[in-house]
Amino acid sequence: MRRVTFDLDVLRTFVTGMELGSFAKAAERHGRSTSAVSAQLKKLEEQAATSIFRKAGRGLALTEAGETMLGYARRLIELNDEAASAIRDVELEGWVRLGLQEDFGEAVLPEVLGRFARAHPKVRIEARIGRSHELAERVLSGSLDLALAWHDGTTLPYSRHVAEVQARWIGPAKPMQPGHNGEALPLVAFEAPCLLRTVATETLDRAGLAWRMAFSSPSLGGIWAAVAAGLGLTIRTDIGLPANVRAIPPGALGLPALPKMALHLHQKDAELDPVATRLAEILLQAAREALPQGAETKELLKVP
Repeated sequence: MRRVTFDLDVLRTFVTGMELGSFAKAAERHGRSTSAVSAQLKKLEEQAATSIFRKAGRGLALTEAGETMLGYARRLIELNDEAASAIRDVELEGWVRLGLQEDFGEAVLPEVLGRFARAHPKVRIEARIGRSHELAERVLSGSLDLALAWHDGTTLPYSRHVAEVQARWIGPAKPMQPGHNGEALPLVAFEAPCLLRTVATETLDRAGLAWRMAFSSPSLGGIWAAVAAGLGLTIRTDIGLPANVRAIPPGALGLPALPKMALHLHQKDAELDPVATRLAEILLQAAREALPQGAETKELLKVP
């Protein structure tokens, strides 16, 4: 079988174009002409010896082989960048304090810690899982260097918009009966104050639907247990959903549409030190990979 060595530069353009939803934007990001990018994509298909793209209306979509290639391309680029960083920053030392909103604790934190520790074993990380308002307050007070959290309206001087993620009604994995039969909708939520609790109640109030707080918990584990047991519905995103709950399709059960949630990266200082900069790069990469399909990522996703 013919051995193929894929061109990492081509793969990087391919991944960037898929992330931005436009190869014209990828050309601009990488400082190339659109014709040069087209040539790169043609080279990729030649190296793969199969079609990577198919026509979809006026645009292009990935073939099954293309979807497989995208996953491997991300892994190859990630490993390449990890190796380059490890060699460049082999003596990187220090201490960094990271905060993550609870949805990202299980979905992102293990990947972030593993990748960072492999490349920078001399750096100490202190991680804190908390709610959005708490993390924002800790960044403002200087007790966290970085925090990835839903934007709750708190104004921070150094905060970047990472993505827009659709909020979803979440119910038990077992099928539910449509409608509420005129009864107040049972809700499951974090103890107040809680951004998503407020979004849920205000959305129902605007829709003129009665609700009652059936269960509240200080932990996300408690939320999942209550929803799985059928005590009520909650709202989250598709990130990190356990197997015993499911996102309810839009419009099902007579539920009103929910807004998108803005994901922000807060940082203590305008300019991050080398340790925090490298952790932010890995954090944003892992967060992007955890985002559900359809999430709107922003072009500031990568740390300059």
